[in-house]
Amino acid sequence: MPLRLVICLRLFCRGCDYRGEGNEAFSNQKKSMKRMHVMLSVKDLDEAVKFYSALFDSAPTVAKPDYAKWMLEDPRVNFSLAERPGAHGIEHLGIQAETAGELDELRARIAKAGGTVKDEGKTTCCYAKSDKTWVVDAQGVAWEAFHTSGSAPAYYGEKHGECCQAAVVAKE
Repeated sequence: MPLRLVICLRLFCRGCDYRGEGNEAFSNQKKSMKRMHVMLSVKDLDEAVKFYSALFDSAPTVAKPDYAKWMLEDPRVNFSLAERPGAHGIEHLGIQAETAGELDELRARIAKAGGTVKDEGKTTCCYAKSDKTWVVDAQGVAWEAFHTSGSAPAYYGEKHGECCQAAVVAKE
């Protein structure tokens, strides 16, 4: 069997970590992964929407003057863009829970993983009503764990300007 195939099989075998040692911290005991989330900050939303629409062969699921989102099934990802001044590129990563119970499970994992944690709770952000927790790892990568309960008419909620800023606060 070619070495590349063996490595791939070891990576995805049930209960094995990436080294094939069965280390509990790296084991994958459950088959279901929630939905991966990637948020990019862009300088020109129209240009970015054209690019990603072609790349994903799909129009955005949500399209607003300052925001776009694709809820893709293959790969299973929530891919979002927001037009903002300042630095551009990956703003944060995340895992979108399908249910409030899955979010509780993610919060338990976050507590076990360590890092700088900020429980944002219920909020309106990115045209959605969500319950969120943020964690920043030792490298400074911000991760958002969230469950969305519905859409919202505005990008921000009552705390205008604080949408997705918990990641920045958590890094400081």
